[in-house]
Amino acid sequence: MHTRRIGDVEVSAIGLGGMPMSIEGRPEEARSLATIHAALDAGVTLIDTADAYHLKAGEVGHNETLIAKALASHERGADVLVATKGGHLRPGDGSWTLDGSPRHIKEACEASLRRLGVEAIGLYQFHRPDPKVPYAESVGAVRDLLDEGKIRMAGVSNADPDQIRLAGEILGGRLVSVQNQFSPAFRSSEPELRLCDELGIAFLPWSPLGGISRASELGSAYAPFARIAEAHGVSPQQVCLAWMLAKSPVVVPIPGSSRPETIRDSVAAADLKLTSEEIAELDAV
Repeated sequence: MHTRRIGDVEVSAIGLGGMPMSIEGRPEEARSLATIHAALDAGVTLIDTADAYHLKAGEVGHNETLIAKALASHERGADVLVATKGGHLRPGDGSWTLDGSPRHIKEACEASLRRLGVEAIGLYQFHRPDPKVPYAESVGAVRDLLDEGKIRMAGVSNADPDQIRLAGEILGGRLVSVQNQFSPAFRSSEPELRLCDELGIAFLPWSPLGGISRASELGSAYAPFARIAEAHGVSPQQVCLAWMLAKSPVVVPIPGSSRPETIRDSVAAADLKLTSEEIAELDAV
């Protein structure tokens, strides 16, 4: 497995996003555990989760608990950087709400620590800005957790360039990652990606395969991904992830998966080399 860096930690170039294993349409636990184990067998050393990745109101942290169980039952579990998040909530009616108050973030981190069974969380990320709470106060709570040793590294998610710069200042230069949505179908985070490249901060695209399921449809705007995939004898998903990796050495995609075969396919993208012409064509999609 090729590697990249988040802060001072070396991680696999492709991570695993845990959300599909815990929200609507989630599989049986046995398949989820098999998916996480397949990722570890393939060399994945970064798993992204959040306390809000659950379905019912009474099961906050479902995904964190699932990941902790999978890591504890695998010989390579101790080698994995678990990145979790706080600041989002799910009342249980299918909606997503926000609480970026310092009190909630600190309480959420304590609960995540217990579910993950660790003394310090490897990477803790403020999940999403809360318009009811000044951004500096929310990130300030993450700074306090870092100073107290309850988290080893700090990141932000769903942030714009000004928020990234502010977070870096509040954290005293210790911001190591930004997790934003980025995919063939969603490219509005290009400015954030470029800023992360400039600052040397890891950029973790969430939902990186958005749009790829339509790549093989007649007349699809994403057809170049399918055509290039056919030329290389791989899946359009692999081409998508390889294209992202080629954009900057700070990019570490975290494709969500709930099947062993899909995460194995995603991991193979780290070995796919696209030509400069192919990358330019995909950039123009």
